[in-house]
Amino acid sequence: MSDGQHIDDAQCLPAIAVDIPLGAHLTTSRRGYVHHGIYAGNGEVVHYVGFKGFMRRGPVEKTTLAGFAGGYGFQIEPAPQARYLKAEVVRRAASRLGEDDYRLLTNNCEHFCSWCLYGESRSTQVEALLTHRWRAAIAILGVMCNAVVTAGQTAAAQVTA
Repeated sequence: MSDGQHIDDAQCLPAIAVDIPLGAHLTTSRRGYVHHGIYAGNGEVVHYVGFKGFMRRGPVEKTTLAGFAGGYGFQIEPAPQARYLKAEVVRRAASRLGEDDYRLLTNNCEHFCSWCLYGESRSTQVEALLTHRWRAAIAILGVMCNAVVTAGQTAAAQVTA
């Protein structure tokens, strides 16, 4: 599997997981924004959940590739200038498991991955939003739509359980 290759077939995820480099920076495009995570091996991703349900924040957690992709597929982002590599990136990500201090503009999933890879908390999405206000409106609507969809899926799962 190469950097930038978009994977969206959930059936293939177990086979594909073998080829994903440890500590890889994964992204999945959502409505209005891109979600980020760190590949931890064994088909698992560490990521900042962000909004979990309607406007409820979620912590840094470990989930499956399918759970991370959420039906949107994913891709590996190149990180040629990464300060930390492989096991150290995963160690840094795991050190923040359970952290529950998500803030959309200053401590989101991209800030988290940037810190894991480069030692610097940064979000190019936020920087672009602050520069182009129309993008901010689209991203906020996307986050809210995803939160409503996620809340609906969670409620439906609880009813069937």
